[in-house]
Amino acid sequence: MSYDYLIVGSGLFGAVFARRAADCGKKVLIVEKRPNIAGNIYTEKIENIHVHKYGAHIFHTNNKTVWDYITRYAEFNRFTHSPVANYKGGRYSLPFNMYTFNKMWGVVTPEEAAAKIAEQRKEITGEPQNLEEQAISLVGRDIFEKLVKGYTEKQWGRDCKDLPAFIIRRLPVRFTFDNNYFNALYQGIPVGGYTKLIENLLDGIEVRLNTDYLEHKEELDALADKVIYTGPIDAYFHYSLGYLEYRSVRFENETLDQPNFQGNAAVNYTDRETPWTRIIEHKWFEFGKDDEGNDIPKTIISREYSSEWKPGDEPYYPVNDVKNGNLFKEYKKLADAEKNIIFGGRLGEYKYYDMDAVIDSALKCAAAELGE
Repeated sequence: MSYDYLIVGSGLFGAVFARRAADCGKKVLIVEKRPNIAGNIYTEKIENIHVHKYGAHIFHTNNKTVWDYITRYAEFNRFTHSPVANYKGGRYSLPFNMYTFNKMWGVVTPEEAAAKIAEQRKEITGEPQNLEEQAISLVGRDIFEKLVKGYTEKQWGRDCKDLPAFIIRRLPVRFTFDNNYFNALYQGIPVGGYTKLIENLLDGIEVRLNTDYLEHKEELDALADKVIYTGPIDAYFHYSLGYLEYRSVRFENETLDQPNFQGNAAVNYTDRETPWTRIIEHKWFEFGKDDEGNDIPKTIISREYSSEWKPGDEPYYPVNDVKNGNLFKEYKKLADAEKNIIFGGRLGEYKYYDMDAVIDSALKCAAAELGE
């Protein structure tokens, strides 16, 4: 055996585990089927803008251990996620707060806003049976119709009445003038982009790009004592029990010869008629400045379209319904029976993970595995 660990995938889980193993004196090899490192947090520098190639990634956490760890490998700026909703040309602040309620109803006090929502909630009397009823029970009919319904139906490709209530169990509702979406203690974007963060994590670790693990499994397995697999769990087992379902996202990128397109990093299009779910303007993640602090004369936007996943597409969001949950449990039984392999990360665990949760999971996995 040439290596202690073969790590499949160079996203956050793989990179953090690799760093911890290497720091413990283990010999590590990473294989990555893409031509670049960093998985879905890959950023590419275009027109001096760090473009989030697989959708917007905004780091946020209340976990000080995770924050202290990841900031060893990157400096983070002070970006605060404050998205704007566009409903048929009208602009509304997100998350739902006093700015939103003032625009929606003209109310000016928290008491007036709370009374308006309480009145509209009354139409849901029993336990909410679906996402529509759940949302109305939380924020009322007006906000549901303008700011939740269309966006959610585009995102999931299903009517809100056909989606389970638990998807939207919590909606942030604030009776303050506060547009800080995540409201996390630690928040920001890595200075220089996420790819630079992963490069720093993988410093001194061997990486083989354009290498499909499943196509060369036998010869790659022979190189290491143990495998850390962060790809899709069903693909590992050749989809023998069937395909786990995902939602996918398609991006239309456009470089514009103007300094400012929408004045914000993220604008959600919440009406059903607009085909895209949101537009990202990447330069505003770093306040419109390049790495030297200069204003950038151009801008790059990405329109995001949500779609049903099919084999060959990039899987983004697990479809966490009963059918897929049960299928994952069957794959998990197969995984548990495998020797010398750990399944981790968003695809390996068929779980929607925020970035801080991925880091936390990788750190705990490494601690258990390496006996720290």
